[in-house]
Amino acid sequence: MEAKAPERRERISTLGQIGLEQFAPYLMNRIMGRYNATLRDDLRRQHRTIPQVRTLAVLSVTDGVTVGDLSVYTVIEQSTLSRTLDALEAHGLVRREPGDTDSRVRKVFLTDEGRAEFNRAWPAMHEAFEQMFEGIEDSEYAGLVSTLQKMLRNIRKHDI
Repeated sequence: MEAKAPERRERISTLGQIGLEQFAPYLMNRIMGRYNATLRDDLRRQHRTIPQVRTLAVLSVTDGVTVGDLSVYTVIEQSTLSRTLDALEAHGLVRREPGDTDSRVRKVFLTDEGRAEFNRAWPAMHEAFEQMFEGIEDSEYAGLVSTLQKMLRNIRKHDI
C-alpha cells in the first residue's frame, strides 16, 4: 500500500495577517542574529570572526570536505569562504589539498592548531547554545530539531 502524502494546509497569505511574531523565518533570523552577536564579542577577543569559527566548527565534525561542500555546511558564500580559508590557512589552522581524483577540487582539513583554536571558541558557543534553550524540555528540543530537519529537506538545493 502506497503511503499518502500529507495534505498541504492553507496558510494565511500576507505577512500582515501572519504577523512577525508568528512568521518562522523572521524568528529564525532574529535568533541566529542574536546568537552570532553574543559570540562576536567573545570571538573578537580571540581575534576570530564568526565565519572563521563556523568553518572551524564544521571541520571539527566533518573534516576533509571540498570547498563547495564546506560553503554549504557553513552557509558562507564561496567568495567569502575563500577569504576566510586564506586567513585560517595563513594562521596554520586549516590546510587545503587537491582532491583524490580531480586536482581542481580542493579539500579542506583542520590542523591540530585549528582544532585547538576551535576548542578555545567552543565554550562561548556552547554557553550561548545553552542560554538559547534554557527552560526548553528535551522533548521540545527534539521536536524542534526534527521540524528543522524536515524544513531543510523541503528547501534543500544540495545533497548535504
